[in-house]
Amino acid sequence: MTDLPRQLSFDLPVRPALGREDFFVAASNALAIDLIDRACDLPGRKLAITGAAASGKTHLAHVWAAEYGGQLLPAAALDLDMVPDAAQGPVAVEDVPGIAGDATRERSLFHLHNMLAQAGHPLLLTGRGAPSQWGITLPDLKSRIAAAAHAELDAPDDMLLAAVMVKLFSDRQLMPRPDVIPYVLRHMERSFAAAADIVLRIDKAALAARRDVTRALATEVLGTASRPG
Repeated sequence: MTDLPRQLSFDLPVRPALGREDFFVAASNALAIDLIDRACDLPGRKLAITGAAASGKTHLAHVWAAEYGGQLLPAAALDLDMVPDAAQGPVAVEDVPGIAGDATRERSLFHLHNMLAQAGHPLLLTGRGAPSQWGITLPDLKSRIAAAAHAELDAPDDMLLAAVMVKLFSDRQLMPRPDVIPYVLRHMERSFAAAADIVLRIDKAALAARRDVTRALATEVLGTASRPG
């Protein structure tokens, strides 16, 4: 795996490495990375990044925050009192769909958006699904979100999934045998969430049995001993 680009985007379960140097660029995340690089040139300096669970939104939010000196805020933590202080610099608001229908938090995000726009500070929003499907009920906020540049994190290809698994094993200080990851890739769901879950289960199994991470162990964890490959 030494020839893989040293850039990766996904939500890590253990001691997450969330820096730019930990990214693997692939077709599934290239647009998001390009828009992050051009955040100050985007209309309104605002960007929405969307994707499924564990697709890399949090990692990208950390990269964005490091790039622009911004702070990360969970949408669920927003309130009107905190908005003036938060709007003093760039802000990334995570999991915006989680506040859909919450009048206070929607109003807080609306005022935060307006104050950031007035000051010329960039804004990043993250969530699952397209922004038009976030269920925001405040019309003025909904229209402002719709005007943001948007990048969706697509399903990963095999090379990116393999790179993700290498990093996940490394973060757990595990060294799988060379045939483990190719085997797992043939039998797993094509998602970062599945990769994280499988590595977690292999880690637990290896620890419980005090075994190395081998294909035999991976076979037991996946329950695929009777399947070809």
